[in-house]
Amino acid sequence: VEEVAKLSLVSSACDVVSAASASTEESQPCLRSASAAAEQGVQSVSEATASPVQPLLATLQPHVAAASEFASKGLDKLGEKLPLLLQKPVEQVLGGTKELVSCTVAEVRDAVSS
Repeated sequence: VEEVAKLSLVSSACDVVSAASASTEESQPCLRSASAAAEQGVQSVSEATASPVQPLLATLQPHVAAASEFASKGLDKLGEKLPLLLQKPVEQVLGGTKELVSCTVAEVRDAVSS
């Protein structure tokens, strides 16, 4: 999770979502209240289940470590295949995608008109 969070694409996407969420909560008091209630609920459930789940987590630790290693290798392979995409902020990726779509539409339009 930490490796994925460090990628520019993921980090900038999280920033965009966070900013949109904060903006929406500011303009919509009902959503702010619902969001606060949801956060409090998740925190309460997390605190209530933390102690009883510890023995299970200790048992699952080797499996979690193996899954983490597998995910890390998969992320490395993805980074080899898409290195430039993963290192760009989401704004650049979206801008490039919009430009690509726009150029493709223009080419199709030109082909159809000719």
